[in-house]
Amino acid sequence: KSYLSFLNGYKTVYSDKHKEIKELAMRMDSGLEKLQEASESVATLSLELVEKDKELAVASVEAEAVLADVTVKAQGAEVIKAQVQGVKDKAQALVDLINADKEVAEAKLEAAEPALQAAEQALLTIKPSDISTVRKLAKPPHLIMRIMDCVLILFQNKLGRVIRDTDKPQFNKPSWSDALKVMGNANFLANLQNFPKDSMNDETVELLEAYFQAEDYSYETAKKVCGDVAGLMSWTKAMADFFAINKEVLPLKANLFIQEQKLEVAMTELENAQAQLDEKQAELDVVKAIYDNAMRKKQQLIDDADMCKRRMEAATTLINGLSGEKIRWTEESLEFKAMIKRLAGDGLLAVAFLCYSGPFNQRYRAFLFEKWKTDLRKNDIPFKEDLDTINFLVTQTQIGEWNLQGLPNDELSIQNGIICTKASRYPLLVDPQGQGKSWIKKKEDSSSMVTTNL
Repeated sequence: KSYLSFLNGYKTVYSDKHKEIKELAMRMDSGLEKLQEASESVATLSLELVEKDKELAVASVEAEAVLADVTVKAQGAEVIKAQVQGVKDKAQALVDLINADKEVAEAKLEAAEPALQAAEQALLTIKPSDISTVRKLAKPPHLIMRIMDCVLILFQNKLGRVIRDTDKPQFNKPSWSDALKVMGNANFLANLQNFPKDSMNDETVELLEAYFQAEDYSYETAKKVCGDVAGLMSWTKAMADFFAINKEVLPLKANLFIQEQKLEVAMTELENAQAQLDEKQAELDVVKAIYDNAMRKKQQLIDDADMCKRRMEAATTLINGLSGEKIRWTEESLEFKAMIKRLAGDGLLAVAFLCYSGPFNQRYRAFLFEKWKTDLRKNDIPFKEDLDTINFLVTQTQIGEWNLQGLPNDELSIQNGIICTKASRYPLLVDPQGQGKSWIKKKEDSSSMVTTNL
């Protein structure tokens, strides 16, 4: 039964220690693998950084070349832009001058507008029938004939020979026959309404003044004598008044015409210059896009290189910081492999200690331990020559906890504590001083242990 208990204990100890050592070995190997990966990563990153530096140098040269092209195109665009602005300023100056002349002309013409409108309204009151009635008069009133002389003068038609009128010696004889021909035109009233006012001259108005000076040459008199045909009299006077104003406006109009021609030329130049500017701007936009793309590529390479450097520095820092640990971890990894190889013999010694050394004192336990080692050597079972069963079976943390619970700190007491906690069978304590009993009670206090007497 003792041997079977020994075998069961051996299986448990071997399995637990093998698992424990394997976990520690895996952690150590994992750490070593990370260090190896970091070293390989540094080497890879170094090669990547060299390539990125080459690419960055090429990208920098390309970006500088594109920047030079951008600078040339930008300068060309600025020259064209300055030319366009000059043409714009010239055109704007012409526009301002034209607007100023227009304002002056319009202001002067506006002063004559009421009289013109009144004359046009008066013409509207004349009907073709009124003209027909006048034409049929055998002896028309002298005022009507003089009014028609004024109409003939305005239309620059030929008048009759200048002779004094026998009926009214203070006036020249009217050219009534010529007037009848003009009135016979079906478009007579339309011609009056569409009269080319700008065709009048000083001589025309001077001839009219001789008629206007007559006392009876007024709308009221004409209205009494000729009825609605009196509108012709108002129209002749309005034309003369308009000429006085238009005489000042005509030079402005002529100058305005010249300025508008200049503006047309300037606008054509502006369109051509703007087209050149648009063409230059399009070229500039293209090279700017190329430059922006080159700069983005360059910046991306810079960012990639910086990230590569940071990663390499981090890996190098890790490697340098753990360079001393790498040696220790390598040694411990080898030691864990050796421990697994020796575990068969170390486990036999530990379990034999648990199963068979309990009744004996410290000296005899040491004797048994040496005897068991001799047997292991004879059977070529590997084990650790200086195996410490205490450290093999428990940790220093557990021992410290036991000491706090009242277990003495000497080696024999600790061995006894290990036998009590690790043996597969219930231990029997020969404890004359009661130290063992006191320790067990405190240790199992939280387990609701029940004590009894036999």
